Amino acid sequence: MTSGYALTVRFTTRDAAAAQRFDALVARTLEGIRKEPGTLVYVVHVPEDEPLVRVFYELYADRAAFEAHEEQEHTKQMLLEREQYLVSTEVAFLNELDGKRPAPSEAT
Repeated sequence: MTSGYALTVRFTTRDAAAAQRFDALVARTLEGIRKEPGTLVYVVHVPEDEPLVRVFYELYADRAAFEAHEEQEHTKQMLLEREQYLVSTEVAFLNELDGKRPAPSEAT
């Protein structure tokens, strides 16, 4: 595998109700993301003591896999809908240097 391509995104939602609606949007979007072969990790976290914040960690096989993810209809729909629930978005793009990751499944 070529080096991974990753990003973190920190979303701050407007209030508790917006956080719930945002979470529902994410859950619907994940249905499609789980089928993307180049999306290796797509995980949403809630930081301790920050109930209105969501931090996404996304790992793709490479930049092309990320670009393919961005072109999916479910991703485009999330990008359209999410802003109504948010007060801020911070994105950090990451190039993989070194680390540990799950081994690819062995062929049966």
